[in-house]
Amino acid sequence: MAEFTHFNESGRARMVDISAKESTERLATAQATVFLLPETLEKIQRGKIAKGDVLAVAQVAGVMGAKKTPDLIPMCHPIALTSVDIAFNEDPKPDAAGHCSITITATAKTTGPTGVEMEAMTAVTVAALTIYDMCKAVDRGMSVREVCLLSKSGGKSGTYTREG
Repeated sequence: MAEFTHFNESGRARMVDISAKESTERLATAQATVFLLPETLEKIQRGKIAKGDVLAVAQVAGVMGAKKTPDLIPMCHPIALTSVDIAFNEDPKPDAAGHCSITITATAKTTGPTGVEMEAMTAVTVAALTIYDMCKAVDRGMSVREVCLLSKSGGKSGTYTREG
């Protein structure tokens, strides 16, 4: 297991010095799932949500979230993202609790000395919260779950792929 590097000699939080790290191509993919009522998903699909095109707005919000990650997560380095791609997978089949889902996947990419895992995870989270915000008038019982890193590549630690 890697040792923690976000603490200085006094045990206080610090931003890690990455100046000596090698620049490599870095890629990370994350996902989050929004659970909602079947009627809500149908309204999204038919463009009947009063605030507008839910998935189009969530897509832009996810990209903006990735770009703002160092403003939200204190120890994240500002990085030059070279790409952020957001995708949605709608599952209209209700689960045991009667909820449908929208799974959001975000892939962030850069070439630099630090990774883009937090940017990908922020992107899916902001996109999910945007779906909630745009649909809350018709479905306050929505939930955002299963926010996770699916994979990452690049850097000294190499490749990670989530199992299952």
